[in-house]
Amino acid sequence: VESGVAGDGGFVSGLIHPVTGLDHVVAMVAVGLWGAILGPPAIWVLPIAFPLIMTVGAVLGILDVPVPAIELGIAVSAIVLGGMVAANARPPLAIAFFVIAFFAIYHGHPHGAALPDFGVPILYAAGFVVATGLLHVAGIGFGLLYRWPGGKTAVRALGATIAAAGGYFLLLAIGRGL
Repeated sequence: VESGVAGDGGFVSGLIHPVTGLDHVVAMVAVGLWGAILGPPAIWVLPIAFPLIMTVGAVLGILDVPVPAIELGIAVSAIVLGGMVAANARPPLAIAFFVIAFFAIYHGHPHGAALPDFGVPILYAAGFVVATGLLHVAGIGFGLLYRWPGGKTAVRALGATIAAAGGYFLLLAIGRGL
C-alpha cells in the first residue's frame, strides 16, 4: 500500500492517486464487477456504499484510530472480492454489503491517515472518492458482459486475476512483516 501523497494536495491529486495504486484499482474494479454480476439493486448499492464507507475509514485514519493489519486487509480484499467474482458468488445483498463495507474501512483508513496537510484536503478527498467511483463504473461496464456466455468467462477470469493479484499483494505484505 502506497501511503504517500503526490501532487498539490487538491482535487486533481486526489483524482490521480487511486488509479496509481494497483491494490486500489483491482479491488474497486472487483466491487463493480460483483455488483454487475449480482444485478439490481447490488449493481448500484455496492459501488455507492463502498466510497461512503471508505470515507468512514478515512475519518478513522485522520483521527488516528487504529485499524489492525491494514496491508493484510487490503490484500485480502482483492483475494475475496476477486474470488467472489471468479466463483460467481451470489450471497444475499446484506452479506455482499457487509463484505464490501469491511474492506472499505481498510481501503479508506491509510488514505485518511496520509491525507495531505498541504493544498486543500477536502478537495483531495473529493477527487479520491470520484476516482474510486469511476473505477467502480469501469468494473460495472466490464461486468455487464456477464450476460453473454463469452463475457461470463471473461468476467470470471478477470475475477480470478484480481484474486491472484491479491495473493501477490499478500506475499508482498508478508515480506514486509505485515
